Amino acid sequence: MSAADNTKTIEAMYAAFGRGDVEAILASLTDDVDWATDTESSAAPWYGVRHGKDAVVDFFQQFGSTMEVEEFTPTTYAANEDSVHTIVRCRAKSRATGKVADMSLHHYFRFRDGAVCFYRGTEDTFQVEAALKG
Repeated sequence: MSAADNTKTIEAMYAAFGRGDVEAILASLTDDVDWATDTESSAAPWYGVRHGKDAVVDFFQQFGSTMEVEEFTPTTYAANEDSVHTIVRCRAKSRATGKVADMSLHHYFRFRDGAVCFYRGTEDTFQVEAALKG
């Protein structure tokens, strides 16, 4: 696939995320997708490596039941024939504490046969941990 095609796929996945449409996100993934937030922390329930679409559903369920997204704005895309790197402004509030994490996320997606086969996201884990602490 071309860099433009890959970028359109990620834009569509982000739009689906904004609608809460996890099924549309899953349709853009390989069955054996490798999905994780790149951190050593275990403070957030969505942290950890997940393999396969069912595990990605768990990722979104864990994130959505824990945090309420107040802003999710992609600002930068860099792409080639097999990967896309994005920067996203994100502000999310802990449903349990009401505390907010406000940061730039870095997302890296790798493609195989037109579908995302690998994802790593980075975030400010210090802010996430602080927001989750009661």
